[in-house]
Amino acid sequence: MSDPDPDDLADLVRYECRDRVATITFNRPQKLNAFNDAMVMRLSQVLHEFDVDENADVAVLRGEGRAFSSGADVHQRQLRSDAEFKKHGGPQGWGANASDLFVKAVNWKPVIAAPHGFAVGLGLGIVLESELNVAEAGTRFQVTETSRGLGASRYWALLDFRGAGSFATEVTITGRFFTAEEAQVAGIVDRVVPAGQGLAVARELAQQIAANPPLSVRAAVRTRRWYMDQAEREAYLQTTPLKLHLTEDFKESARAFAEKRKAGPFKGR
Repeated sequence: MSDPDPDDLADLVRYECRDRVATITFNRPQKLNAFNDAMVMRLSQVLHEFDVDENADVAVLRGEGRAFSSGADVHQRQLRSDAEFKKHGGPQGWGANASDLFVKAVNWKPVIAAPHGFAVGLGLGIVLESELNVAEAGTRFQVTETSRGLGASRYWALLDFRGAGSFATEVTITGRFFTAEEAQVAGIVDRVVPAGQGLAVARELAQQIAANPPLSVRAAVRTRRWYMDQAEREAYLQTTPLKLHLTEDFKESARAFAEKRKAGPFKGR
């Protein structure tokens, strides 16, 4: 198989900057912006491009099409062989771990997420890791790792870090969808705006931030991400040794998703 066309990879996540505000667009709408390994690695590159762009102070993350992101690409990341899982240490490919996206910065510039449609699994993680978020009314969120048989502790930690309290536990262990309106009440979403206005409001918020001395803003961002990273690392220390990605229940859930059927029965092994 030939190597992917670099132009195709560049198109997976687009980058543009205007008036000190960068716009980063997830551009795989035919897959509801599901992240395969290539898209995660491309987003990592784009976030670094933003981080070192002298013309950018704040970034807004958005999704093209009907969703912000439907999470990880199950067909590519969760249907690997046991040999591949053991080689990579999990469902993500080598160098494509989405949990590293926000902690490799040099300049620690703030990021605002503008979710709409769906922001589930990995997509929800990106929303929670962003400094601020502006969700369109009716946006639906979900901790998909629970129903997939994977460790959802990282998402519980991120929800708890944002102050969601018992709501964090409920949506993590039930794996149910929850709305932007519920999330705002729980303190997870900063603003809920009418459909179609998410990007515009996020950019207005970005301009307010960009009007401040950038180094003072970045100092606060760096501190926030340090504490956030600590919470995530502690969660990983609890769940990584369990190797849930090698269990029968995980494999059953991934196969059921690919075959478009109800998963189960689960066996607890």
